[in-house]
Amino acid sequence: MRLGGSGMPQKYTEEPPLRSELFSADQMEQHGKILAASHTLAPRHAPDQLLTRLAANEAILIDVSNLLMAAVAANHQITPASEWLLDNFYLIEEQIRTAKRHLPKGYSRELPRLAHGPSAGLPRVYDLALETIAHGDGRVDPDSLSRFVAAYQTVAALKLGELWAIPIMLRLALIENLRRVATRISAGRIDRDLADEWADRMIEVADKDPKSLILVIADMARSSPPMTTPFVAEFTRRLQGQSAALALPLTWIEQQLAESELTIEQLVQTGNQIQAADQVSISNSISSLRFLGAMDWCDFVESQSLVERTLRADPPEPTTRWILPPVIVTATLLKESRSRAACRKARWRREHSCSHTKVLSTKAVMTGRRMSVFI
Repeated sequence: MRLGGSGMPQKYTEEPPLRSELFSADQMEQHGKILAASHTLAPRHAPDQLLTRLAANEAILIDVSNLLMAAVAANHQITPASEWLLDNFYLIEEQIRTAKRHLPKGYSRELPRLAHGPSAGLPRVYDLALETIAHGDGRVDPDSLSRFVAAYQTVAALKLGELWAIPIMLRLALIENLRRVATRISAGRIDRDLADEWADRMIEVADKDPKSLILVIADMARSSPPMTTPFVAEFTRRLQGQSAALALPLTWIEQQLAESELTIEQLVQTGNQIQAADQVSISNSISSLRFLGAMDWCDFVESQSLVERTLRADPPEPTTRWILPPVIVTATLLKESRSRAACRKARWRREHSCSHTKVLSTKAVMTGRRMSVFI
C-alpha cells in the first residue's frame, strides 16, 4: 500500500468512470456511424500503451483491495460498491491474467490507431470498446454491440484483426472502468478513515473530559480536514444523535460548509447518490467480464466480417470453391474449428499484407487439378 508523508494511504489521481449518457440499441447504432465519421487513423504505428496501462490498473486495484480488506478487519463500515469489489476480486484478478495472456507484447501495435481525440495513439477498436462501456455504464449488451459495430462499418470498415480484437479490448476497457471506480472508492475510504479517527477521539474525550473537547476540535480545525462528501458523511454518522457536547464539532462542520453555500444534508444526499452509481458501475462491469467468457465470438466475428457476409450472399456453385488462402472454404472447412479457421485467415492476410476488402475479390474455380484465380 502506498503511503503519504503522514502515514495515511496516498490518494491516486482520480479519473471519472466510463459513464456517459445511457444509449439504447437504436442510439448505439446511430452513434456507431457518428463515431466512424469522426475517426481519423494515424499513418504510423505508435508505442504500445495498453500493456503499460493494464499493469498500472492491476497495481491500483490490488492496492484498493488491500485498503478495503484492512477496513473490514478494523470493523469499519464499507460501501456496497466496496463489497462488490472485494467479493468479486478473484474474478478481476482472473480477467487481468486473461488479458495479459491474450495481449502479447507488440500485438496491439499491429492494430490501426487513432490520430486525434481523447484516444489518440490508441487502437481504433479500443475506442469502440470504451464507447461501448461508457454508454452502457459497464454493461455489454450483445445486440447493442452488434448493431454498434455493424453501423460503424457502414462508414468505415474494420479489419478482420480488429474484429477479433474486440473481446480483449472490451476486457481492457472494463478493467479500466473498474480501476477508475476503485480510485474513487479508495479516496472515499481514506476520507472515511480520517473521519473515524477524529470521531473516535472526540467520543472518547466527550466521555472522559467534556471540557477538553474544544481543544480536540481546535486540533481538527488546524489540520484542515477535507470537507469531502465521504468525510462529512462519516463524521456526521458517527457523532449525530450522541451527547449534547458532540453537537459542537458538527456545528463547526456546518460553519465550514456554509462558506461554500453547502449543508451537511446536501453532502450526505450527494454521497448516497454517488455510492449508488458506483455500485451499479461495479456490478455491471463485473457481470460483463463474466459475459465476455460466455459469448460466442466466432458467431460475432462471422456476422460482422465483410468476407463472411459476401460468402453468404454469393454462395459458390457445386463445382466452385472460394479460397481465402490457405483456407479453402469447402466441406473440409466446416469440420474444423471456426475459430481456428478465422485465425488462419487473419494470419494469412497479415503475412501477405492483403486488405480486408481485397480478400472479397479472390475467387478460385477448380476443375480437376487446374485452378484459375481472378482478382
